Amino acid sequence: MAFTFYKYQGTGNDFIMIDNRSGIFPKKDTDFVARLCDRRFGIGADGLILLENDESVDFKMVYYNSDGNPGSMCGNGGRCLVAFAKFLGLITLEAKFNAVDGLHFATIKGDMVELIMGNVTEIETKKNAYYLNTGSPHHVQLVKHLQDFDVYKEGSRLRYGVYGKKGSNINFVEPISEGLFAVRTYERGVEDETLSCGTGVTAVAIAMHYAKKVSSETIDIETKGGNLQVRFSADSNGYSNVSLIGPAKQVFKGEIEW
Repeated sequence: MAFTFYKYQGTGNDFIMIDNRSGIFPKKDTDFVARLCDRRFGIGADGLILLENDESVDFKMVYYNSDGNPGSMCGNGGRCLVAFAKFLGLITLEAKFNAVDGLHFATIKGDMVELIMGNVTEIETKKNAYYLNTGSPHHVQLVKHLQDFDVYKEGSRLRYGVYGKKGSNINFVEPISEGLFAVRTYERGVEDETLSCGTGVTAVAIAMHYAKKVSSETIDIETKGGNLQVRFSADSNGYSNVSLIGPAKQVFKGEIEW
């Protein structure tokens, strides 16, 4: 059997998109998902996303990491799925969809997608770092000379050594100027550095505000794959109205057999 797929990317974070409203995709075949995401023997991607029917909202997001296992929330993936839904004619300028971490709202204008993320009420302070969940768990650590930093080596060490088998995504951040931070991320499930991570930059923006490294509630983030913006409202209860804003673009369309 052959099926059509689409490739999308959001600041270099790339995803295989499949319209699974018919329900024919073999969702339990994690080896198959991993083969599709393989950059040498498959299509190649940081993850695979199924767009499915949802009775209460516009659609449902089902996300798999590139290792084939179901993943937690993916911010850039969610933004790309909104662009895919618009391409399919399911939405026009606004979207409401369910994901593994609950309900999300989004708006789209051209290539730019603004995705409303979940509230953050708990931030754990660690030695030289912060830990919080923005739909996925994230370790945020300030470093110097980020451009030359060994993200794979140190990210892998922290991902397993500190957080065990379940692990955490690991973000390394360096201030560039007022309200602008550079970020590099080691993603669990990919088990390598990715060019961008949406829940990661969201975690970085909130952590930097919490640490009083920035006072603005609008923060720009520079990743290896491009620039993103995070907005939020901060008060004594935590962080709400959290938005992740950036481009999401279709790369190509193809067909593959299984």
